[in-house]
Amino acid sequence: MAFVNVSNTSDLEQFEGTDVTRGEITKRKDFLEFGDADTERLAAIRDFALNNVENIVEEFYEHLLSFPQTKEFFRDPKVLNRVKKAQTQYFKELTAGSYGDEYVKGRLKIGRVHQNIGMQFDYYLGAYRRYLESFLVKLFEAFKDDPAKVIACHLSMMKLVFLDISLAMDSYLRTIRLQTDAIKELATPVLQVRPGLLISPIVGMIDTQRARQLTEAILHSIRAQRAKVVVIDITGVPIVDSKVANHLVQTVEAARLMGTVVILTGISPEIAQTLVVLGVNLSSVRTVGDLQEGFEEAERLLGYKLVKEKKNGTNHRREQ
Repeated sequence: MAFVNVSNTSDLEQFEGTDVTRGEITKRKDFLEFGDADTERLAAIRDFALNNVENIVEEFYEHLLSFPQTKEFFRDPKVLNRVKKAQTQYFKELTAGSYGDEYVKGRLKIGRVHQNIGMQFDYYLGAYRRYLESFLVKLFEAFKDDPAKVIACHLSMMKLVFLDISLAMDSYLRTIRLQTDAIKELATPVLQVRPGLLISPIVGMIDTQRARQLTEAILHSIRAQRAKVVVIDITGVPIVDSKVANHLVQTVEAARLMGTVVILTGISPEIAQTLVVLGVNLSSVRTVGDLQEGFEEAERLLGYKLVKEKKNGTNHRREQ
């Protein structure tokens, strides 16, 4: 549902393209104790912000460009110039004294942009920390004779920045959730390579529901294709927890009862260590290092043998 900026809009309506409602924004501001006094305080240092924005933005990007993991996002000078302009505008908006619907939309957009270019959220948080430091140093220099004002303004800025971070996190998490849901919706293929041999390459996260669907798909294909060997490749799976591992074990056992051998390939060192720590018993599962080894083992079980033969002066592979 698109968000309409009118006074009588329901608090339950969402900002367009997000799961965030106006009511949720109100709750977050209340929890952060960001109120009218903070708005007035930030608006009162508007001139200070306009006079210092250029130096703060330059220091900010000097920091980002000094680390290779963040410098890579700004290799193109045109991109760097564009984001500097956007960051300058953002800093000006921090003291504009208006933090309603348009402000929220802007913060949500910034989160989507950073997520889309692949910037990890921990770098995003670190960048905000650097931002606040530059702001505090410049603020203290400008109002060193009034430390109470410096503290009050800095606290108001922190409240607003933490609101911004929460909105950026919404954008990050929503994008990740949509990507994860899309992967989950992908059908897990069970392909017949040759008579008696099936392969099921799995890509993306596996939760309990997807593991159950995988089991059903494999058992159905075993019966339909009269398969004797199934190779399940999990090279493209980043994480396997104990529940998923136990589902794989159950799949192996169910296939065995149907007269089929299951070979599991592509277990990464990280997944192997996790399974050992969790104490998952994979003793009944036949495992090999990678997909090629899985094919070789499957063909051996099926009685196939690959040999070289010379034909017209060229080596060829022939199946026996």
